[in-house]
Amino acid sequence: MEKPALTLLLAAPRGFCAGVDRAIKIVEMALEKWGAPVFVRHEIVHNKYVVDGLREKGAVFVEELEECAPDRPVIFSAHGVPKSVPAEAERREMVFVDATCPLVSKVHIEAERHAENGLQMVMIGHAGHPETVGTMGQLPKGEVLLVEVPEDVARLEVRDPEKLAFVTQTTLSVDDTAEIVAALKARFPAIVGPHKEDICYATTNRQEAVKAIAPRADALLVVGAPNSSNSRRLVEVGRRAGCDYAQLVQRAGDIDWRALEGARRVGITAGASAPEVLINEVVDAFHAHYDVTVELVETAQERVEFKVPRVLREPA
Repeated sequence: MEKPALTLLLAAPRGFCAGVDRAIKIVEMALEKWGAPVFVRHEIVHNKYVVDGLREKGAVFVEELEECAPDRPVIFSAHGVPKSVPAEAERREMVFVDATCPLVSKVHIEAERHAENGLQMVMIGHAGHPETVGTMGQLPKGEVLLVEVPEDVARLEVRDPEKLAFVTQTTLSVDDTAEIVAALKARFPAIVGPHKEDICYATTNRQEAVKAIAPRADALLVVGAPNSSNSRRLVEVGRRAGCDYAQLVQRAGDIDWRALEGARRVGITAGASAPEVLINEVVDAFHAHYDVTVELVETAQERVEFKVPRVLREPA
């Protein structure tokens, strides 16, 4: 039977960012240096395929330091951790490596500097997300107020409206964040923002690529994990940009082929923690069902690289 014709609009950039690439490399280098097991506090990045692959190599994923063997190294995830975590690791005399993305660390430093200048912090982020927990944990409890949606701004109770600053989670929707920032500035005209956008380059670039694809696509698939903030934002951005059927899939096996019946153009992208092998798996699945033409939609080029910590570059 002749396969129906279909065009895949393949987003670029997509998939791994420099921070995720660095975090995975840190775990792999730690295993090479110290051998298995190496403990990792929280998922190193939000992707089951990646986590399972590292687990097979000897990484042990835990939620708290209490679950780690005291004589084995522990790695902190790319999302960052509250200040209390490395402090506790030092108290326990543990060997630890911080895999926090440098762009998240930049937000941590901003928050600390604003606090040193006497400003109370407002964080735009998602409650309970590891990055938000880590950033809020850079300052004493109560010093950082969380807002998730514009409506939260009206409910804020601040010490001094003239002494406020805000930071954001790095993986948010650019457009949604702009609405919250506008609400903050309208209520608190003196509020101080970051010198440079907190939302990371990779999040922004992947959202811009989706905006270029969505108006042309009958459907959009985002390869990523359900607990990946930046992947879920890509789904939302796609729908807002004009593609009614935008879905998150972890693997090719998650594709709802019946929902795609009649589609002639399907957009494909991936969150910053999804490896290219999973994107290729999805593309191959389409080749099995359709006569596929792949069109690359490139909106930016990325050449960012982050160094791994020095401790991993030194001999054991």
